[in-house]
Parts: sequence; C-alpha cells; structure tokens
Amino acid sequence: MTTEATGNDAADAPRDFVELHEDVSGSPLWNRDLAPTTIRERTWTTWNIAALWIGMSVVITTYTLAGGFIEAGMNWWQAMLTILLGNTVVLVPMILNAHAGTKYGVSFPVLCRASFGTKGANVPAILRAIVACGWFGIQTWIGGTALDALFGTMWPGWGGLGGDAHVLDIALHTWAAFFLFWGIQVLIIVKGVEGIKHLETWSAPLLLGGGAALLVWAAWRAGGLGRVLTESAALQKQQNNFWTIFPGALTASVGYWATLSLNIPDFTRYARSQRSQMVGQALGLPLTMTAFAFIGVAVTSATLLIYGRAIPDPVELMKEFDSVAVILFATAVIFAAQLSTNMAANVVSPSNDFSNLNPRRISYVTGGLITALIGVLMMPWKLMSSVGSYIFTWLVGYSALMGAIGGIMICDYWVLRRQRLDLAELFRPAGRYSYANGFNWRALVAFAVAVAPVVPGFVRAAATPGGQVASPDFFDHLYTYAWFVTFGIGFFLYYVLMNGHQSLKEE
Repeated sequence: MTTEATGNDAADAPRDFVELHEDVSGSPLWNRDLAPTTIRERTWTTWNIAALWIGMSVVITTYTLAGGFIEAGMNWWQAMLTILLGNTVVLVPMILNAHAGTKYGVSFPVLCRASFGTKGANVPAILRAIVACGWFGIQTWIGGTALDALFGTMWPGWGGLGGDAHVLDIALHTWAAFFLFWGIQVLIIVKGVEGIKHLETWSAPLLLGGGAALLVWAAWRAGGLGRVLTESAALQKQQNNFWTIFPGALTASVGYWATLSLNIPDFTRYARSQRSQMVGQALGLPLTMTAFAFIGVAVTSATLLIYGRAIPDPVELMKEFDSVAVILFATAVIFAAQLSTNMAANVVSPSNDFSNLNPRRISYVTGGLITALIGVLMMPWKLMSSVGSYIFTWLVGYSALMGAIGGIMICDYWVLRRQRLDLAELFRPAGRYSYANGFNWRALVAFAVAVAPVVPGFVRAAATPGGQVASPDFFDHLYTYAWFVTFGIGFFLYYVLMNGHQSLKEE
C-alpha cells in the first residue's frame, strides 16, 4: 500500500507524489543516502534538469563522437541525424524510468529491488556501477590531459618534469596532471548531490558560450561555415555504405546514455514535478548532444583549412593558440565540461550502487571514493586507444547490458505494476520484494537470456582492432543492434515470467 504525501509540503506538491511515513530506518537496506527524498527535498526545476543534461552532454567525448561516424564513411549530416535519432530513442526509456524517481523519491538501486529483489538489485546496480567507473576514468583522463596542456603552455619546464621517465609509456607530467584532476573530483564528491545541482546550473551557460565561441571562431578563420562543412568529407577514412555503418552508429548513440536511462531516478527523485523532469530532459538531451557533436565536426573540419591537418581533440587544438588568455578560457571550458559530466553522470550512480551493497557500512561518499579508485584501475587511456574501439566495443558492448536491464525495469513498473509501488516494502529484507531469499530469479533469467545472443558478436568485436569485423556473420549483425535486441528480449521474457505473480496482486 502506498502512502500519499500529507502535511504542508504536500499542499504544493503534485498529487501523485508519494512520501514514506513509516519508520524503516532500522532496516539493513536503509541509510540516509538511499532513503526516499521528502517532498521538501524535491526542489529541482525544469531549468535544473535541463542544465544537468547540458552539463553532461557538453564534453569532449560528445565532441569527438560524430567524427568517429564520419571516419567510418558517413557525411556530416548523416552523422548528425544518427546522433539526434539515437538520443531521441534513448530519451523514451529515460523519461519512463525517471517517473518512479520523481513519484516515490527513490534512487536507481532501490527501484531495482521491485523487479530484481532486495538482494538481486545488486546485480544491475553493480553492472551499472562498473560502467560508470570506466566512464569516470575516461573523463578524468581527458580532463587531466587538458591540465597537462595548460601547464605545458604556461610553464616551459613542465614537459621536462621527471626527465624522460615514463610509467606505462606515459610521461610523469601527464600522470601528475591526471591525478591533480582526479584529486579535485574526490574533494567534490563529499559535497553530495545538492552541490552537483549548483555545479551544473552555473556551468551550463559557460559550456554553451564556449561551444558557440569555438564554432564562430572556426567558421571565421576557415572562410565560412559552408566551406567548413564541405571540407568535412576529407575526414572520411573509409568508404563504407551508410546503411552498413548506421546500425552500429545508432546503437552507439543510444548506448552513450543507456547508462543514465537506468539511473536517471538518482536525479529525478529531486524534481519538483513530472513535468519538470520530462520537459527538462526533452530540452536538455537530444538537442545539446546533436549541437555539440556538430560543433566537433565543424571545428575539426575547419582545422584542415586553418592548419592543413585535422585536429579532432580540442585539447590539442588549444595548444595551437599563442594567447594565454585564450588558453585559460579554453581550459576553463574543458575543465568545467569534464568536471560537470563526471560528477553527475559517473559519480552519483555508482556511489548509490556501491552503497546498496551494504547500506549500513557504505555511504554515498564511500561509494564515490570506490568509484574514483576503480576508475583509475580500469586504465582509461586504453579504453580511449582508438575511435573504433571506443564506439564499437565500449559503447555498443555495454549498451547490451543496459538494454536488458532497462527492458525489465520498464516492463515491471509501467506494464505489470502500473506505476504502483509499496515504498516501505522496498526497504524490508523479508517483504514483498524479497521474492526467494532476496532474489527474483525471473528477472535474472530474463536478463541472462536477453544478453546471451549478442555475446558472440561482442567477443569478435573486442578481438578485432577498431571493433569492426571484416566479414560479419549473423551474430555480428545482431550485435550492432545490441541495445534494441536485449531491451526487447528482456522486456518480453520478463513479462511472460512475471505475469500473474503474487507480488503484483498485492500491489
């Protein structure tokens, strides 16, 4: 039985807001970080949600995403349409999973308890956390290289730090910049989610302004935007047919935010209303991703005309300027971009996910520190070793896991339970959502079966330099649609296995 919000806070809250009034603080599944947000804590406006997405989308990996599609053989407008379509597709599960966060004030791992069980929820939570750790490492590495470039420009002796000594084939000064950026983020972790709201809100205008300024500069120096876009054809390194590249590129575009489509309740649990989360996401995600990817393509094309060579990395482009003021501004934008994305997309979720393993011993801050450590151990410089590996192995590969989990969650909440949850039961170890010893075997079977068909294709892609198999077979083609395949199978199989289950009748 759900309990509607009551009291003064409820007077101004949407009717479907639900607040927990039973005391479950003694449960081993409860801590203050995982506890449902109160009505008073749900303060994020439409602008806060939109700014969150602007802050997460304006980042170097978005800047370089379309370039990877063009390298494979697309032209610039095909790459833009693919990115727009992929982000529009992923917006649908994003908004659907966000609903429970706003209505019940619960985070992703707590919501997973309804479908996977009070203990089984750790399976999707840890899978999501591991992907976030990888992303945390990637974004930290990029942010560190930006600092490395700035220090090298402002201090001529920086490049000689440590002499010619290298660790893992990487210079000591690069390591120093990397760990400096890593340390700054660790300090911010202790500020919590409210600090992230302010970070995103204040950084969004800077990021939008910085991107626009970069585009204007590139078009001016290269002789006009039309000439720049014409020159983008020179970025093509392969001459593949569009329809050959499109499936994998679309899946990669969906996979880019497939992670957030699961743990979006971690943020929308603070939203003022369902309208705020829906409109904020619709305004902030697809258009920002497409616009910043377009800036990446246009500026990279412009560098061919300006410098005679393509410079796809904005950090490398920054080194071409002689003005310290320009370099400082560029570094500030890149720093804000990497910081805002990492703090929101790659810290909040794994912090909650690791906390869910043992709520009594692992707090949000402890979970964040675990994330920061694992992010280094996953060797992000290897994950970013090539565009092909990044898109066709990393993005498409983990999208298979996220798709299966998303299909199960949406089927459970929207189709089977019809948006009805018992909030107190989510925190009871032996309650309605404990199933068999805390595990819902039906969800675990649906997940395993959904992922199985794309495993052979992933293994082949991971073993192939660049991630693209020369002579693809049936499983390779299936793998290019990984997120769609696993989402559909997971949704359907979970529905068949769970339809009529006793926990649904009690809802």
